[in-house]
Amino acid sequence: MRREDAAAIGKPVLIVLHQEASTPGRLGRLFLERGHPLDIRRPRFGEALPDTLRDHAGAVIFGGPMSANDPDDFVRTEIDWIDVPLREGAPFLGLCLGAQMLAKGLGATVRPHPEGRAEIGYYPLLPTEAGTAFAAEIGQPWPSHVYHWHREGFTCPAGATTLATGDDFPTQAIRVGPAAFGFQFHPEVTHAMMCRWTVRAAERLKLPGAQDRVRQAEGRLMHDPSVMRWLDAFLDHWLGDPGR
Repeated sequence: MRREDAAAIGKPVLIVLHQEASTPGRLGRLFLERGHPLDIRRPRFGEALPDTLRDHAGAVIFGGPMSANDPDDFVRTEIDWIDVPLREGAPFLGLCLGAQMLAKGLGATVRPHPEGRAEIGYYPLLPTEAGTAFAAEIGQPWPSHVYHWHREGFTCPAGATTLATGDDFPTQAIRVGPAAFGFQFHPEVTHAMMCRWTVRAAERLKLPGAQDRVRQAEGRLMHDPSVMRWLDAFLDHWLGDPGR
């Protein structure tokens, strides 16, 4: 659904967040512009997830400071719940922690970098052969650099396809079946979110590999327009029942 059709209300998109003050960033705005209300839930604070996605256009699990390896009940609940969209073939998107949950639920390994490095800031994104084919499928090339904020990465699980790789954390984007995707990066981040994260979690900028605030701001000016173009095309494809 394009912006000119935004007045037509479609099915809501399920938004899974992990902190009280978290927001879906520009993804929320883009869903609303496409006519999809936001069904925001926070399982960490006791809110249940639906038994089916028949009444939703899709689901997105966002990032957070916790790990997919944490023993908390809500972490296990979310990982197990991902079987719902996978079983139904419904559109699913995992971002950062959400991507790690997707991978872990499928048997992949989630772990820190062996040298303690982090990706915080803008880093290169390298499409694989399958990723290049996917770019042609959606009609938009991958951005050359994307925004990251993480210390853990994941391996590509059996049955998934790696769409893009990187340097310190090789698995950057995966596809599971026609409609489930996991991205290690944050295409949803806004300028305000980036400013908030770099102030409230400024100690993370001291980690090996992390970029300082100036370099991140410069990276956004250089790379965010191409991220936005790619995200627009991806969402049109993702919400359009790809392959179903």
